Amino acid sequence: MQLVKKITFGLFILFMLGGFTTLKTNTTNEIKWYDWNEGVVKARNEGKIALIDTYTDWCHWCKVMDKNTYTNEAVIALINKDFVPIKFNPELDRKYINGADTMTGRELLGALSGGNASGYPTTYFYLTKKNVLYQEAGYIEPVKFETLLKGMVAEHIK
Repeated sequence: MQLVKKITFGLFILFMLGGFTTLKTNTTNEIKWYDWNEGVVKARNEGKIALIDTYTDWCHWCKVMDKNTYTNEAVIALINKDFVPIKFNPELDRKYINGADTMTGRELLGALSGGNASGYPTTYFYLTKKNVLYQEAGYIEPVKFETLLKGMVAEHIK
């Protein structure tokens, strides 16, 4: 009886301290974002689709997409399976490698958009197996984004 009380008390303390959350080992419920220089190389090497989330720090709809779309379980599962997710802020003072070229963020944005940047957020899908780039402008709610992701996968394997 004494042992049962100690175990029960120990579990109670563990629960109160939030210890049960540390027992969770599933790490697939979040997206591991890469920067451009690492992510594009990884996508090419693995034959996956590069999902390029183009955003700025001041963009309201970028934050809404991060909060609503990129936290959706179905979206996360699809991205983790078939994509290499890349966060790209063209306003940062960085150098980006694109093939043999080194570019500023603005130059890379121009290359991605074909000179027709469409605002923020914009999601680019680089299908590495076909060397094709698709562009989707604006906030995309989770169900529509899930459909878009499935379409990109189907296009990539055709």
